[in-house]
Amino acid sequence: VSIRRGLGEDRRGNTGRVLRVKLMKVLWVEDHEPVRELLLVAADKAARARVPVDLVMATTLMEAENRLRLERFDLVILDLTLPDSFDGDMTIARVANMGKHRIAVCSAQPERDQAVETALKCGANLAPKAVFKANLPFNRFIQRAETFHDFLLEQMPGAEGKIAVAA
Repeated sequence: VSIRRGLGEDRRGNTGRVLRVKLMKVLWVEDHEPVRELLLVAADKAARARVPVDLVMATTLMEAENRLRLERFDLVILDLTLPDSFDGDMTIARVANMGKHRIAVCSAQPERDQAVETALKCGANLAPKAVFKANLPFNRFIQRAETFHDFLLEQMPGAEGKIAVAA
């Protein structure tokens, strides 16, 4: 379990000292309706399981930029092909210039790895590996909320050497 518990505390949170777990605020930029629906179900399950994730969805790059102007996010997950942005490099650059958040690429676009490599060379705060959207284990995210949380944590700095979520 990714959530660290205090001394003497059981899985249900009974007894003992409780450590505060920071809520991870995530902006997921995705224009495909079926993927958004699965992610929202996974986020709802995570909230019910008290997993510290706040998922906000955006369907276009412009909507994501508006959200980033108004709110702070720990992680921004980008699809590289959006209705208002077809250039993956430019999509990453525009989001990277909007604040001090971590960016992860989750796309079916064949050039996703090259876009991530280019952005890393330019010094962007980016997860070093792009995620192929079709390989995401959406059913597992829905069935086990901590798996969804673990996937998000793997995109954060310092998670490069950890084991990936199994599909």
